[in-house]
Order: sequence, then C-alpha cells, then structure tokens
Amino acid sequence: MIGILGGTFDPVHYGHLRLAEEVREALGLAQVRFIPAFQPPHREAPVASARQRLAMLHLALQDNEAFTVDTREYDRGGPSWMVDTCASLRASYGDRPLVLIMGMDAFNGFTRWRDWQGILARVHLAVATRPGATAKGEATGLLAERGSTVAELERAPAGRIVEVPISALDISATRLRELAAQSHSTRYLLPEAVREYLLTHRLYRTNL
Repeated sequence: MIGILGGTFDPVHYGHLRLAEEVREALGLAQVRFIPAFQPPHREAPVASARQRLAMLHLALQDNEAFTVDTREYDRGGPSWMVDTCASLRASYGDRPLVLIMGMDAFNGFTRWRDWQGILARVHLAVATRPGATAKGEATGLLAERGSTVAELERAPAGRIVEVPISALDISATRLRELAAQSHSTRYLLPEAVREYLLTHRLYRTNL
C-alpha cells in the first residue's frame, strides 16, 4: 500500500513527519508520498512560494527512504483539487491500494470537499486520531459505513476508511510562521535543514 499526504507544508514540520511515520508503521505502507499543493483552493495563498515549499520538503524527507516528494500538483499548476490528484495517482498505480492520510478535523469536513465520492472511489482514507478527536456530523455516518481494518484495506484498491491513533504533537505551520516573524526560535519544531533554509532565505521575515 502507498500512503498519500497532501498539504501546503508552509513550512513542513515535525507534526507532518511524525503523522506520516506513525500511519506508515501502523498500516505497513511501502512508502508515503508527500504532495505539496501548488495553489490550495479553499484557503489563503501560502506565504512561501510553491518552489520554496517544494525545496523545504526535499530537505525534510532526505533522511527517510520511505518518504518521497510527489510533484504532480506542482507540475500541474492551478488550483490543487484532491480528486484530480487521486485520479492521477490511480492512473499511475493501477489497482494498488492507495491511502490518503488526513487528520480528524479534515475528515469532519471531508463531505464538503469537491467530489469527495470520486476521491473515495480512487483511494482509501486513513484518519489520524489524537486523544479527544472524534468524528462529527456526516463524518460519523461515513465512518460507520466505510470503517475497516488494515487487512480490508490491503484487499481492495480504494473505498475504505481506517482510524489510526497517533501521538498528540501540538505543532502548526501557523505557529511556526508567527515565531519566525517575531524572531523567536523555531529550533526542535522542524528539521534542522528546513530551519536553516528559513534563515538563508529569510522566509516569514525571520531574523533568527
């Protein structure tokens, strides 16, 4: 099985990396493909450029052979709709099981994503759950209908949902940008190579 983790990664940090590692281990994923959005369609534009966010991802993932940067949204340009990305991935991997990784907050809004049914037709979902995080609203029924075991994910290419408990790391890209803008240390919150990239390129107006 192949894992998929999309996002703006503005910047990538240990919360992203630990999430991917714990889900990879729990599900026995052969690899996790990190897919940076070129243009997030439902939020304000990232502070760092697409090229800079891609460069930071390469730096962050260089020491883990199971992690790889996937540039298909960057290469495609325009708004990065996940249904289009999943269709592209399915075309690349045939019937191999694909698992889209997301947090419970994202899952609770999943039925408002563009063509969410089309996404589930092409991939499984792995919903990372931290202590106290629960499904709400329409997500509750979807989880009850599609909830599965790891073994069931392995037997089908798409369409199932599995919950994966993970460690609670209170790290956010928003907070990292705030720290950098205020000239506070970001050390130990993101990979050192990424922190050095922020310093070199003065991203987020940091003077660290």
